[in-house]
Amino acid sequence: MFGMSEIAILLIVVALVVGARKLPELARNAGKAARILKAETREMKAGDAPREPAATYTVKETTRVPGAEER
Repeated sequence: MFGMSEIAILLIVVALVVGARKLPELARNAGKAARILKAETREMKAGDAPREPAATYTVKETTRVPGAEER
């Protein structure tokens, strides 16, 4: 399907589109999703009954002030 070079080029383009400022947040969220998936997979293999997600978190809402400079 896709080779390593195509995936690398795609990741570089995504990094440029998303921007370096958003990459840490994106990586953090991907890590949280991977941990939740891993915990749920482990639980399913153990044969336990489904329960609440292994990890929960809240999203902090931010507001922007018109005319303020962004860093």
